[in-house]
Amino acid sequence: MKNIYIIGLLCACSTWTMADTVVNEKAVTAQQVAKANTIKVVTRPEVMGLWGMEIANNKKCVEYYNFRGMNEVVIKSNQEWSYGLYDYQPSEDHKERLPALVLQIKYDNNKIDCSGQIVDQTGEVSQYFIKWENDHTINFCANEKGDKCFATLRRVLP
Repeated sequence: MKNIYIIGLLCACSTWTMADTVVNEKAVTAQQVAKANTIKVVTRPEVMGLWGMEIANNKKCVEYYNFRGMNEVVIKSNQEWSYGLYDYQPSEDHKERLPALVLQIKYDNNKIDCSGQIVDQTGEVSQYFIKWENDHTINFCANEKGDKCFATLRRVLP
């Protein structure tokens, strides 16, 4: 009689343990599914991409600005290329104040550029204001009102 009682108790406990294990496995699976289905939205600066600027006195030479991820910029002008960091600061109201772009050049190979000059720009920090004509054309301007623009860049790649 004791054996029947012990066997019955063991069967009941094992069923209870199995049920608890199945519930825990389902909970872990639900957590894994929720984690796998999480959508991460990453915004990128609207200026990001490859832009080209034709030099006024040299139509054959295009200066390229490649605004990349992690705020890196590579600038290629004739034989010169520079590497640096950029910070694009969008503006809430483009009519009142234009977005700002700050460039900090970390390295310049000190070769001839599209303007025919050799200028080592390493360490230079410059700020421009961006006047958007459309999604594919921007102007670099000297002030936030956009009335002193000096360069036009056209998007080459998104």
